[in-house]
Amino acid sequence: MILNYEIAFLDYWHLGSGLSAGAKLDSSVTKDEEGIPYASGKTIKGLVREMIEAFGDSEFLHQCYFANASLDEDTHKEIRTNKLQDRLYDTIASTQIGKNGIAVDDSLREIEVVIPISLEGKILDIASQDDFDTLEKSLKMIKRMGLNRNRGLGRCKIEVIK
Repeated sequence: MILNYEIAFLDYWHLGSGLSAGAKLDSSVTKDEEGIPYASGKTIKGLVREMIEAFGDSEFLHQCYFANASLDEDTHKEIRTNKLQDRLYDTIASTQIGKNGIAVDDSLREIEVVIPISLEGKILDIASQDDFDTLEKSLKMIKRMGLNRNRGLGRCKIEVIK
């Protein structure tokens, strides 16, 4: 069985690549070879596992394959053709404030974020209807993802595509 879903990001979001962009950025987002952001299947699987473990056993997940969630092909092509990749990103800066109310030296950080967009993903090799139902329920429970998800970034809504 295959479960198709859509992630609609409601705010800026950052799913990190683990790489910096030299002096410009402390953290950049995960991008494909065309410079377009995506959510890795590994990230989605981890979030789903977290949700499932809140109410049940996630052992069946080892047999499921989580493909990367990405822009639909028409939108992806339109962005590539018109070289609009840079319009998908913004930068957010933050700094640590000390007990005295003044910024701590060398604490300024800048991260790359993606504008609110929708991504499509799929989960393959689902063994049973019960597993499908559990995956659908857990996907819908995910309300935030990525860096600083507890500080306002990455609000999202996930819907299963029938």
